[in-house]
Amino acid sequence: MNQDKIAKLIKELLTEIGEDPSREGLAETPERVARSFTKLYEGYHEDPKKLITVFDNEGYNEMLIAKDIDFYSMCEHHMLPFFGKAYVGYIPNDKIIGLSKMPRMLDMFARRLQNQERLTKQVADTLNELLGPKGVGIVLKAEHLCMKARGVEKQNCEITTSSFTGLFIKDDRTRSEFLNLIA
Repeated sequence: MNQDKIAKLIKELLTEIGEDPSREGLAETPERVARSFTKLYEGYHEDPKKLITVFDNEGYNEMLIAKDIDFYSMCEHHMLPFFGKAYVGYIPNDKIIGLSKMPRMLDMFARRLQNQERLTKQVADTLNELLGPKGVGIVLKAEHLCMKARGVEKQNCEITTSSFTGLFIKDDRTRSEFLNLIA
């Protein structure tokens, strides 16, 4: 990212909304925003195949779940934050991933302009592609500032999305077990 160009654009934006970008409180804001974009949008520069370490499964055949994973993303429609908790589970076949890689993979996709539906599906699709598991279950619960601070202005609305594959679709008991374990 070209931080100088981003800072210049933020300064122009401040002027357009009626602010004085040279006043004390805003004098360094364009540079701060440019630096923050490096973190907020770092997911564009990461490849899941390089991020995720895959190991041979040594006979484990039950569900693995990482739950209550905090995530933060930016709504692609309004460039406002949405944030919440993720629940990522899979039943391994021949391959497993390091446990810390589930939250890292979520963060990689969340650190892009997103919508919650796509984010949910990207995590499920990537686990399927890299592991070939017996099934994947993903649930994201999030609050959206675009709904709280503008538009419908609903302060207590939580959006839930899910993506299921394999046994999580074919076997009601598997899906129920997952949903009970993340409750």
